[in-house]
Amino acid sequence: MRASRTIALLLLLQSRRAMTAAELAAELEVSERTVQRDVAALVEAGVPVYADRGRGGGYRLVDGYRTRLTGLERAEAEVLHLAGLPGPLRDMGLAGHALAARLKVAAALGDAPAAAARRFHLDAPAWFRDAEAPPLLAEVSRAVWEDRVLHGRYAARGGTRDRRLEPYGLVLKAGRWYLAARGPSGRIGSYRVDRFETAEAGDERFERDPEFDLADHWAAAAREFTRAMLRERAVVRLSPVAVENLAVLLEPTVAADALATAGAPDADGWVTVTLPVETWDIGYFELLRLGPEAEVLDPPELRARLADATRRAAALYTGPSGRDGN
Repeated sequence: MRASRTIALLLLLQSRRAMTAAELAAELEVSERTVQRDVAALVEAGVPVYADRGRGGGYRLVDGYRTRLTGLERAEAEVLHLAGLPGPLRDMGLAGHALAARLKVAAALGDAPAAAARRFHLDAPAWFRDAEAPPLLAEVSRAVWEDRVLHGRYAARGGTRDRRLEPYGLVLKAGRWYLAARGPSGRIGSYRVDRFETAEAGDERFERDPEFDLADHWAAAAREFTRAMLRERAVVRLSPVAVENLAVLLEPTVAADALATAGAPDADGWVTVTLPVETWDIGYFELLRLGPEAEVLDPPELRARLADATRRAAALYTGPSGRDGN
């Protein structure tokens, strides 16, 4: 704890030139006496901290002094925010940088990083799916990290074509990797990394748009992709229970679009919505999840299919249980 606090104190002085003991104590949430002890520890370690006495005084670093803290290389510093994702780091070919960064941070901060790693792990892939990394992911990742133009052959629905892309970022969604990249049209689109047949990070570099935000781009792209697949519409009555749990039982974008069409509740609290579905077959299985908490009003074919499923389910539970009749 003291090591991390002392480093925080050093970085505060480095960024703000001078601070009083009271200001440092408020920032670090400790007493002024603790600040004085931490400053003494920095001085003993060879850090040139000195105190200005009198009114307007405070602690400051000798002009021009800067610390790199742990001696992190650029590549090591860049992967620190991914330190809790050993699988993706390995897949992107960054495991070596990540290990070096963890060792240097551990040397500076003691057991704190390891303690966090023992208490938190993110398992990105979805259940029941093998998380096999695309064979060209490491090369695509290199182009992303180094701002290099990516040349490759990409298999899309319209056929396989040569691509020249400016790669902005990678997204790992439910075990599948996507690349956000600017194409010849100037628009930043999304590409599945496993559809690259060849990929090479060239020598040419590109200037990134400083306004680009990967998280915002992906959120918008995911919504656009989901809505593009939803070609059919079903009119459905939902019980209060279904309304409350719709975002859990169905895809969140589908649930949000459906609830946005809801009319006023009837006397029993049920509401009528227009539910977007990809196909009638998929809609059938999605609506089965809602069971008796939903009633399909339209189209008639889907209503009849669910009514038949309801009768068959009822027969299973009203007859003898088990094949042996027990």
